[in-house]
Amino acid sequence: MKSKTKTLVSLVIIACIVLFSYLYYKEGTLPVDKSNPKQGMFVIRKGETLTTIMQNLEKEKFIRNKIVFFVLVKQLGIEKHIQAGDYRLTSAMTPREIAKKLTQGSVDVWVTIIEGLRREEIADIITSELGIPEAEFLQDAKEGYLFPDTYLIPRTATSENVHTLLNNTFDAKYTDDIDAKARSLGLTREQVVTLASIVEKEGLGSDRPLVASVLLKRFKQDYPLQADATVQYALGYQPDIKKWWKPVLSLDDLKTKSPYNTYENTGLPPGPICSPGISSIEAVVNADPNTPYMFYLHDKNGKVHPARTDLEHEENIKKYL
Repeated sequence: MKSKTKTLVSLVIIACIVLFSYLYYKEGTLPVDKSNPKQGMFVIRKGETLTTIMQNLEKEKFIRNKIVFFVLVKQLGIEKHIQAGDYRLTSAMTPREIAKKLTQGSVDVWVTIIEGLRREEIADIITSELGIPEAEFLQDAKEGYLFPDTYLIPRTATSENVHTLLNNTFDAKYTDDIDAKARSLGLTREQVVTLASIVEKEGLGSDRPLVASVLLKRFKQDYPLQADATVQYALGYQPDIKKWWKPVLSLDDLKTKSPYNTYENTGLPPGPICSPGISSIEAVVNADPNTPYMFYLHDKNGKVHPARTDLEHEENIKKYL
């Protein structure tokens, strides 16, 4: 009798658990507010995990229960198909509808522009991601001011929209403090951006302040900058390797006739050679024009070696190159 009673109790408990689980799941599959059709923006950033996405959906009240949403995603087999971007969602949508929508492509597109790209390279990215013709984008693309960053851009954006976004970001990053430091060095914004663009291509991480200081000193003393990157810019597209920056320059390359060749000309080139990041801009406005160094070179491992004199520089060339 006791055995039958225990069995009955166990069955009741199991039935209660099943019923509770069913009701828990059923409640979690309902919309948060079926009577509210108002759209809201939900953003999935690149690299975000499903756990983070679920937490954000629950926090922003687009779903009732993140655990139920997880089960739904697993049932649908769409975990790997959820895309980064921004989505127009409503609290009237069911979790199943939301899950499917997150796999259908966002309203906007994440576009990443890394530091050190020339405008043609940026145009290629914009064309690839947004379908804007390169020639159209290049018409008003000002070298050096297409600020490198990761942007969320509407798929319907025009060339003008993208230029405005990138240029406005540059204006926001080029703060009054940066401008004041530039003026204290006797530099205009154009000169800062031009120097920073060279630093971006010549400097590597922690080397930027040294490279910037040497270039600023040379500029102030009307000494040729002798920056390989400016020659690479002058040479332009290399069809044999299908790249814009020739990796190794020859002696003939250094004699290229171009106002951008800082081996053949003193002063700054006519303008920036790429879009510099904020680290390179700050390296320029914080540069030391009284640095004892007049030269620098990078060895095969990318490490910079400064020199005070021609003799020291020649010794570094023999030693590291």
